[in-house]
Amino acid sequence: MKNRRFTGLKLAITALSFLLAGVALAAGGGGEVKTNPGALTGKHFHPKGKLPSKYIIAAQKQQRKMLPFSDKRDFAEQKKGFIAAPDYKQIKAEAGNVAWDMGSYEWLLKGKDFDSIHPSLQRQAILNMNYGLYEVIPGIYQIRGFDLANITFIKSKTGWIIFDPLTTKETAAAALKFINEKLGKRPVVAVVYSHSHADHFGGVRGVASLEDVNSGKIKIIAPVGFMENAVAENVYAGNAMNRRLFYQYGVLLTRGPFGHVDQSIGKNVAAGNVGLIPPTVIIKKNIEEMIVDGIKMVFQNTPGTEAPAEMNTYFPDLKAFWAAENITGTIHNIYTLRGALVRDALEWSKQINVALYKFGQKSDVMFASHSWPRWGNKRVQEVMRAQRDTYANLNNGVLRLANQGVTINQIHNQYKVPKSLQQQWAARSYHGSVEHNSRAVINRYLGYWDANPATLIPLSPEDSAPLYVEMMGGSRKIMRKGRSLYKKGKYRYAQEILNKLVYAQPKNQKAKDLLADVFEQIGYQQESPSVRNSFLAGALELRSGIPSGASPKSSGPDMIQAMSTELFLDFLGIRLDSNKADGKEFKINLVTPDNKEKFVLELSNGTLTNIKGYQAKDADLTVTINRSDLEKTMMGAISLDDQIKSGKARLKGNKKVLAQLKTMMVQFDVGFEILPGTGAKDLTPEKKPFQQEDLGDTAGG
Repeated sequence: MKNRRFTGLKLAITALSFLLAGVALAAGGGGEVKTNPGALTGKHFHPKGKLPSKYIIAAQKQQRKMLPFSDKRDFAEQKKGFIAAPDYKQIKAEAGNVAWDMGSYEWLLKGKDFDSIHPSLQRQAILNMNYGLYEVIPGIYQIRGFDLANITFIKSKTGWIIFDPLTTKETAAAALKFINEKLGKRPVVAVVYSHSHADHFGGVRGVASLEDVNSGKIKIIAPVGFMENAVAENVYAGNAMNRRLFYQYGVLLTRGPFGHVDQSIGKNVAAGNVGLIPPTVIIKKNIEEMIVDGIKMVFQNTPGTEAPAEMNTYFPDLKAFWAAENITGTIHNIYTLRGALVRDALEWSKQINVALYKFGQKSDVMFASHSWPRWGNKRVQEVMRAQRDTYANLNNGVLRLANQGVTINQIHNQYKVPKSLQQQWAARSYHGSVEHNSRAVINRYLGYWDANPATLIPLSPEDSAPLYVEMMGGSRKIMRKGRSLYKKGKYRYAQEILNKLVYAQPKNQKAKDLLADVFEQIGYQQESPSVRNSFLAGALELRSGIPSGASPKSSGPDMIQAMSTELFLDFLGIRLDSNKADGKEFKINLVTPDNKEKFVLELSNGTLTNIKGYQAKDADLTVTINRSDLEKTMMGAISLDDQIKSGKARLKGNKKVLAQLKTMMVQFDVGFEILPGTGAKDLTPEKKPFQQEDLGDTAGG
């Protein structure tokens, strides 16, 4: 990594008097939104890009015949309650970049069917073009189309109760300003975080100040486990998650019919300042009732569903049910392609069932943090049952096949959603996909191994590929067969052999270009934008290498402050280069007096471990530093050396131990190579030795 200066990216810290550069990584973000000017004329954005083949065109036509396009209820519900839209389509970030650009997708509203987009996905992409202020019912309002998620405003006795304040400060502030302009200015009295993903809390500083929260003017309400999971879920593999996000979210794809069209639960993720104010009220019980500023709410904790910490909310006086991100306009991810722990499809189904029987049978409207509301008790129950049954069938149907011997490497080609569910839009898999979710269920219960000893300790692809290429008769023969399969529309067969060739010969650009052509056609067929984006992003990198210009990702001071010291020390253990540490041993006592914590860090056997609440009597070094000062080092604002020089950090013992530890730390770069021959890029600025690496982006679940 090189030292580079990123100017203009400033994020204010209220609790600490310094600035840290930071801007959220988002699809197409980072100040430049790339839109295909030839979207409506069929011109591809890439010089090597291909139009949909006759096989793709035929497949898309077949989908238009098979799917229930005559059911237009979602479109009526999507429009219902519209009050006003702003006269702008872009929202600028404080840093000067474009935080949000709804106008970059307006080509979707021109009435043209695109054969490069699955018809069902194009339908979903149009539904997600909601933009502006909507009334759900009198007293409940949403602003949609300002970010990946919706921001919801409940009119309370004296002000606004806000549910899920979007991803960034800028988009949340714009939403609050707009609703106050249209409906009259009201103070914010409470903010509810429905769950622990960044697009549901990151914009809190745009609607609430730390001073008002600390004074009690604004309550921050969240489910039990929120703070732990808001940070912990994205620390250990954060750098890898952010690189994989380039694929799932099509971060660098041009917006247009051959590139990024939608993100299933919304258009995209905003690129601005991400913050976090800790909750002041924690919902701990499974079902818990609370009155906030005259509004009665019944919270339903649903851990183990879409997020490790998540809750639904019922408004009994309004007969309104808030489904958080547990019931939206899509079947969600059981496994998120950017990386996350595999979720429990059965538990998700059971929690929807609890909501159905406890609240759904008496609700007149259901609304959520994504998509659009559903009105009428019959409609509410219909959607709840469709999603309950889809998640339950995914779990049960996959395990039924697994118990008959179907493996993780076969399940995605055998498991099918029941036909009755396939004909319900609420049961379509946009954010998830049937294929990768079915594999996830087996992975949850049986792991990654298919029980064939040949796959238990396989060769790495770069080692096995040359053998395959040799046995198949060399690159010319593979290319000839690959072209033949491509021309016949047998794209998955073509990718099987061409992928081997690219791994064996990563500098063979003709092979990479042909594999890119194959990936592109597969991508055009996908109903799930996450899967579509992954294939199209792979094609882009095979053709052009890893693009430069990805926006720098910073976790931001609020996220660092929320990280426990133990979590920080755990991650130091991940960053430790075992080869450099081999043969070295030491113990370090760490004391943080202001929060009365103490730890032992021990290096032995090439491994760095820590334990909280202990001190080693034979420690080689004791480091004493206030947690508030350690945070500045974790953020990279002040190096540990400078903390020592200023007396903020005090050392007792062998100071060389600390110098040794510095040399053993690996720094991660988000520009690592995913596909062979695409060329690793330096996309991450240099960090100080003990600066916390960037957290993964959990926006979108």
